[in-house]
Amino acid sequence: MLILVGIGLLLANMGVLKWVTLGMWFARYWPVLMILWGVIKLMEYRQAQSQGYQPRGIGAGGVLLLIALVVFGLSATQASRVNWGAVRENIDLGDDDFEWFGHSYSYDDQIEQAFPADTKLQIVTERGAVNVNAADEGKIRVVVRKRIVAENQSDADKWNTGTRPQLTSGEHIITLNANTQGAGDHRVSTDMDVYIPKNASVTITSRRGDVSVMARKGDVDITTQHGAVSLTDIDGKATLNMQHSSVRVAQVSGDVSIDGRVDETSIEDVKGAVTLNGEFMEGVKLGRIGKTVRFKSSRTDMELASLDGDLDLDSGDLRATEITGPVRLTTRSKDIRLSGVNGDVRLQDENGAVEIEMKKMGSVQVDNRKGDVQLYIPENTAFQLDARARGGEVESDFDELKVQNGDDAGTASGMVRGGGPRVVVNNEHGTIGIRKGSVVSMATPPAPPATKAPKAPKTEKTPLEPTDN
Repeated sequence: MLILVGIGLLLANMGVLKWVTLGMWFARYWPVLMILWGVIKLMEYRQAQSQGYQPRGIGAGGVLLLIALVVFGLSATQASRVNWGAVRENIDLGDDDFEWFGHSYSYDDQIEQAFPADTKLQIVTERGAVNVNAADEGKIRVVVRKRIVAENQSDADKWNTGTRPQLTSGEHIITLNANTQGAGDHRVSTDMDVYIPKNASVTITSRRGDVSVMARKGDVDITTQHGAVSLTDIDGKATLNMQHSSVRVAQVSGDVSIDGRVDETSIEDVKGAVTLNGEFMEGVKLGRIGKTVRFKSSRTDMELASLDGDLDLDSGDLRATEITGPVRLTTRSKDIRLSGVNGDVRLQDENGAVEIEMKKMGSVQVDNRKGDVQLYIPENTAFQLDARARGGEVESDFDELKVQNGDDAGTASGMVRGGGPRVVVNNEHGTIGIRKGSVVSMATPPAPPATKAPKAPKTEKTPLEPTDN
């Protein structure tokens, strides 16, 4: 047994066997060591009986060794069944973090072929960044930068040959395959800079790596995991399906749709509609969306007719400016501040404060729990109000409204300037404030009126006396 273990370790030290291979052998065949040990003890027992002396047991040291062998063996077996590639993907380690599995070798390459008009590009990659750029010439050109993890140069050269990116042509479609799986289980990462005519639509499927598409007069469809996606200057629609990725979108003429589990989201200057559906972990920033904004997650369901300003959403806050309604928002455990709202508003929240500044009045309904509600209405606006605060009070800057506050609840009702759009506010365990003006003017206390300084007494001037400027 010592000889077998020693031979295995020696071969690994000499580079004849890989340490990973030796570990896999142990994980699979360690019970053989117990069988050999049992055979040896059985032979010793038979020999002792034939020679007429008492056979020896395995002793306390043998018991401890046996226990250690079973524990390490079972642990190695379970470890060998783990998909370490998937674990590595989920904890987001870089290629350099696994250098102890081998060395990293770099290779450069370039491929190109004709790209006919009215042709769509499909890109498939397992690992590596993809950058799609516009080109004036009627062909596709791919600049390749490859990294291969191997124990020696010879293995890396062999796997480089088997993982050259492939271009295949079909009817109105060209497929670019990074072919990183051509080396089997060996780690290959291929970054590709792709240059194609500006009018071509693009579909990209990537498991791991950043994706960038710029200056495209066509639709863009991206499916990715574990990477950052950047889309800029897209004259078409953009559809993204993402997992554990972040996204930045700017200057898109068509609709933008994002589904999945997204880390960080930034979208601005979109002329079409924006639809976000999934889980957005690190916040959402929107700016200048020309058409409908739809957002749906496990905690928040929101729809806006358009967004002329900005919107910032994270786990505990929602801030938005210059919104066109109808606005529909249902959420929880968020502090909400909407300013410059035009049109109807329907809002439900709990465990958070609500602050709404109306710019152009529409019908308003706010339902909240465990947080204060402040509603700012332009001073010369006509409306009718029905407000009720259970476990709180109602305050109003409009003298036309009838306000009653008791021990358990406060109410306010009435019409201002003859009535107009209906405003309904219900709150539990919080106050309601109906204010005149805007959030800015109400939140900032007015400056005290300027006072004139007392005039200095007049004195006669002489030709030699200087005067003040």
